[in-house]
Amino acid sequence: MSDITASSFVRQDLVSERPAPIKTSGLVGLLRTRLLNSPTNILLTIVGLLLLWFTIIPSVRFLVVDAVWTGSDRGACLTENAGFAVGACWPYIQAKLPQLIYGFYPEAERWRVDLALILAAALLLPLLIPRLPAKGLNAGLFFLAFPAVAFFLLHGGGITGFGLSWTAGLLELFDDSIVSAGQVVLGLSGTSAIAPLLWLIGHLITLLGVAIHWLIFPLTWLRDQIQQTGQPVWVDLVLTAAFVSLTGFVLGGGMRGGGRALGSSIATFVAVAIIIKLMGLDHGGLPIVATNLWGGLLVTLVVSVTGIVTSLPIGIALALGRRASIPLIRIFSIAFIEFWRGVPLITVLFFATYMLPLFLPGNFSVDGLVRALIGIALFTGAYQAENVRGGLAAIPRGQSEAAAALGLSWWKTTALIVLPQALRHVIPNLVNSFISLFKDTSLVSIVALFDLLGSLRASFSDPKWATPSTAFTGFAFAGIIYFLFCFGMSRYSLFVERRLNAHRRN
Repeated sequence: MSDITASSFVRQDLVSERPAPIKTSGLVGLLRTRLLNSPTNILLTIVGLLLLWFTIIPSVRFLVVDAVWTGSDRGACLTENAGFAVGACWPYIQAKLPQLIYGFYPEAERWRVDLALILAAALLLPLLIPRLPAKGLNAGLFFLAFPAVAFFLLHGGGITGFGLSWTAGLLELFDDSIVSAGQVVLGLSGTSAIAPLLWLIGHLITLLGVAIHWLIFPLTWLRDQIQQTGQPVWVDLVLTAAFVSLTGFVLGGGMRGGGRALGSSIATFVAVAIIIKLMGLDHGGLPIVATNLWGGLLVTLVVSVTGIVTSLPIGIALALGRRASIPLIRIFSIAFIEFWRGVPLITVLFFATYMLPLFLPGNFSVDGLVRALIGIALFTGAYQAENVRGGLAAIPRGQSEAAAALGLSWWKTTALIVLPQALRHVIPNLVNSFISLFKDTSLVSIVALFDLLGSLRASFSDPKWATPSTAFTGFAFAGIIYFLFCFGMSRYSLFVERRLNAHRRN
């Protein structure tokens, strides 16, 4: 038996050496496994190298090798003076850099733009770094306090009232609009075939406006009394703080749980009072700089950041409204989304800039930049609604059913369970829309707003820098700026995706 075992199962000679494994890492591994491992990949590699040779090499030569770096006028960028074929004319960018950043913003007031940008970076960076604490406070400062501070820094001016006065003014404007609409309908009744019906509708609308007038009369009377005091801003601020703080205290549970809401409200209004005092908003504030003097990268950032920040809440509300069980809300959301997605952005900008003032009361006007911001926010919000709706559709019904079984309300289920998961699913789509919006801000130049590209085109008219390479240099510089911002948003979105999906295994 032992002889049979030894001869049948025991090897008598050594196994021959196996070939060394093919290296699959590093440059050699990349060449073997990806670039040169088949005839098709070899052909694609050759074509790719040729494309890089005919694109990257000329770009580097134009931007760096053959570029002119110093000079005081166009003479330094001319071939006959430089002695070689001149590429990029970087002295032109150095000379026009303030115009490309600030537009026509007064030079003595540009520190306000710098301060606004520094505040934005100081508040945004801690939000983007996950390990830093106090995200709630930081988000409140960035999304609520910073827009008001940035507006008064960039635009200037002061305030003559606060919450109660502003509320009374908006309600009074709404009332005037209703009365004006009633008068228009009454005017049409004299020449229409359905004159009795229009006459009735006109009087009903006018009576509604009169009713609203008497309903808001106590608030408007209080506003007039506040304006007659020696310190209308501070009186209005104190009254508004008292009303809001007491409301939060009562809604928060009164003596049992309303203390936190009361303390937060008081702290917020104290911070607002400090900002008003430091910026002198109660005494005229800073000198006013009209928005038609803004331009360059300033307008690009204002339009893009405002559109990004405001479009996402609009998109979330519309996406939830489109899935609502109430027919009126659902129909309104669908109509809104389909309307704004059915028209191009340039049409929206034209409508917001030139047509919107025709629908406003005669005593009310909206700044041109604000009109463009409203149009862009509504337009982008419609697209974001479909992105968010796709994320909501990816959440199984079992999530909502489990939350309902635990006794959670629809609001808590949506805010704490469904919406966070839905937004995590659509991060690439959301960031893609943000990147597209950042690049589409160049369309505002159509409606006489000088963004980065608009200021760049305006700088081409300066004969001091008129050279054959000026335009190419300017567009190359603008392209680099756009690429840096868009590439940064893309890489950060990948970081967020990896971090939020770290618990999943591929």
